[in-house]
Amino acid sequence: MGIGVDIVDTSRFAEVIARSPRLIARVFTAREIAECGGTRLRTTSIAARWAAKEAVAKVLIDNRGLEWHHCEVLSGERGEPLLALSGTVEAAARARGIDSWQVSLSHDGDMAIAFVLASRTGASG
Repeated sequence: MGIGVDIVDTSRFAEVIARSPRLIARVFTAREIAECGGTRLRTTSIAARWAAKEAVAKVLIDNRGLEWHHCEVLSGERGEPLLALSGTVEAAARARGIDSWQVSLSHDGDMAIAFVLASRTGASG
């Protein structure tokens, strides 16, 4: 159904956060922030999650009216990245026939990247 990719310069992202600290709470849920170190935020981890949200938005194409908190990038039992969609983002995905997502995150040096694959399993109709 679609693929999305986004890359973030983590140093530049850290500068953005320093200038606009409220950005984190506007874009990320409490669970995402906690998984990225809470008050000792790991910039590489939060930047990779930002990239994942951007990659999801690219798959959905028309991202007007999407609420960032409705797309959580979380860690599974083994540390694997997972997408948890709800509300506006889940509705947009369903409207496109998407019912399954895979996500991969990576960071090296000053770069963080996310790649998402959206598909239809057929289980939802």
